[in-house]
Amino acid sequence: MANFDNKTVLVTGGNSGIGLATALAFAKGGARVVITGRDQATLDQATAQLGPDAIALRNDAGDATSAKKLAAALTEQGIRLDAVFINAGVAKFAPLEAIDEALWDESFNVNVKGAYFTIQALLPLFNQGAAIILNGSINAHIGMPNSSVYAASKAALISLAKTLSSELIGRGIRVNVVSPGPVQTPLYGRLGMSSEQLGELAAGIQAQIPLKRFGTPDEVASAVVYLSSRDAAFIVGTELIVDGGMSQL
Repeated sequence: MANFDNKTVLVTGGNSGIGLATALAFAKGGARVVITGRDQATLDQATAQLGPDAIALRNDAGDATSAKKLAAALTEQGIRLDAVFINAGVAKFAPLEAIDEALWDESFNVNVKGAYFTIQALLPLFNQGAAIILNGSINAHIGMPNSSVYAASKAALISLAKTLSSELIGRGIRVNVVSPGPVQTPLYGRLGMSSEQLGELAAGIQAQIPLKRFGTPDEVASAVVYLSSRDAAFIVGTELIVDGGMSQL
């Protein structure tokens, strides 16, 4: 476990799933953890798990104004950041003919615009040697049916890992991306499918994974913590794929 004593990290969407698992991993490593999310109830539950030093802030990840408010709230509390995991996102799937502008806008607002302007707003708060980790997806690589908008938004995010790396490296900030494959998180329960449909979907996906299982949030969290640590000080602009071999073999 990397040592994050006397370090402060921010996890957007840190109130559930991969975000919460990562926040817990950072806290276990000694970090002071700040999490954001839109739902106050799950923020409260997450904070109870993270301990008394954790800070939870309600924030709309898809809104540029909210990004400025987040930075202002952190500044007011005298918080400076050693690592940020841009994790908050949405995953909406539909065939091409069923996509409407609302789905497109929500996906790109949260997954791309919100991520971009959150990083911009937080720039003055980064310490020397800080790390930014973006949560991508293997959907940007595999051409899965019904994922066109989601995959495009994640491809844009992965591109940012390179362009922002080049732009921010002079400030001593490293940017990398972790791209999970299928991971068992509450996200699957928000797809609007029945239990039977979800079971069929899960079985079909699992058959495509060489390891024949879904990943866990903790496995993705380990990758994020590594890329945020000094052990990864020479890793810049890189995508670390965590998918059980699904997009690689």
